[in-house]
Amino acid sequence: MRPVGELWVYLAANPLLHLTLTLLAYLIGYRIYRRFGMNPLLNPVVIAIVILVSLLVATGTSYERFFEGAQFVHFLLGPATVALAIPLYNQFDRVRKSAGPLLAAVVLGSLAASLSAVAIAALLGAGPEIVASIAPKSVTTPIAMGIAEQLGGLPSLTAVLVILTGVAGAMLGPPLLNLLRVRDWRARGLAIGVAAHGIGTARAMQVNEVAGAFSGLAMGLNALATAILLPLVWSWLF
Repeated sequence: MRPVGELWVYLAANPLLHLTLTLLAYLIGYRIYRRFGMNPLLNPVVIAIVILVSLLVATGTSYERFFEGAQFVHFLLGPATVALAIPLYNQFDRVRKSAGPLLAAVVLGSLAASLSAVAIAALLGAGPEIVASIAPKSVTTPIAMGIAEQLGGLPSLTAVLVILTGVAGAMLGPPLLNLLRVRDWRARGLAIGVAAHGIGTARAMQVNEVAGAFSGLAMGLNALATAILLPLVWSWLF
């Protein structure tokens, strides 16, 4: 086993190792996802997270060391978000015709997502710091962390909650919308984008281009609405 251990020490020092492991974990998750008919409960992001966490724990690798190699994927979040403008441009006429109801739904959805989280956390006895951390959980990570810091929360905790919210929304959102008999792809995309930000939008893009366009727009507008409205509501409530 000594040569294997020496090989692992050598590979672990190479930043490309963790980038490769990240991509392989997602490919495995995506293969499983496709193998079972794109079942939303088998979200490839969840599978990749489980694989990577298991590897990090088994090898005793710190997150900081892992991130040094995998940060290129983090860098691509920016270009990937900008690329959401392409399906939005292709569906511009539909978006323009739905502008009024769309804006109203985003504002109400933003307030509902934040205030419901705050109410549940407060009822369960969470402290002010935890409540402030959970309030922006339906907004994309960088903005959510900035809002949480402004409200007096913990940005690191907010980042975890944002990821959990996105994963839960991507997994449970489509079955819930089916149960509620929501068939309009615009409404489905809007709901997923407001509730589950980028992870939900990625799921919507895989299913339907119209849903993906509306989800990407809803994700951006929800981030803007939350950044403006939540601090105002927070100062009024507390």
